[in-house]
Amino acid sequence: MSDITLSDIERLQAVADGSDVALAMDEDAFRGFYDRTSTALWGYLSRISGDRQLADDLLQEAYYRLLRAGHEFESEAHRRNYLYRIATNLVRDTQRQRRPIQDDTQLASLPAEGNPSGDADRAADVRRAMRKLKPRERALLWLAYAHGSSHGEIADVLGVKTASVKLLLFRARRRMAALLRGERRTSGGRL
Repeated sequence: MSDITLSDIERLQAVADGSDVALAMDEDAFRGFYDRTSTALWGYLSRISGDRQLADDLLQEAYYRLLRAGHEFESEAHRRNYLYRIATNLVRDTQRQRRPIQDDTQLASLPAEGNPSGDADRAADVRRAMRKLKPRERALLWLAYAHGSSHGEIADVLGVKTASVKLLLFRARRRMAALLRGERRTSGGRL
């Protein structure tokens, strides 16, 4: 015990005090869950936060909070939905603390992800329009169309009633379409 450090003592004290919740998954189960969900969760966080670097930080925090929660989950889908709810709340908390400054140079530096036609102008217009949406609208559209979540799953993640998801999605799509029409006019008809 001669090689013990102050941080080791603090960690042992925290465990002894019961302030750290035991993990609900073993290391291999967590690693598999992380591998299956981290890419999609990072994409979700990146889109709804509008900040790729913030998404990196929030991704790690979301998994940490999931592990600390120590809940028993009915299924993999239940665990994934809980993780997305944590991530959504983290983004909301961050947005309450600060308003991100975004400009077109940041948008131009983003890769044209998920654009099968290779039309970089159209992808840039979509990214600009997504940035102009409210965070909940971005989250709704991302969960529904990029992630393929059901209305019930979206409701769980965003903390709204399942019956209201259809109307909220309709409004988000309508606003996105209006923004894209505006982008088309300002970009000289590229769409």
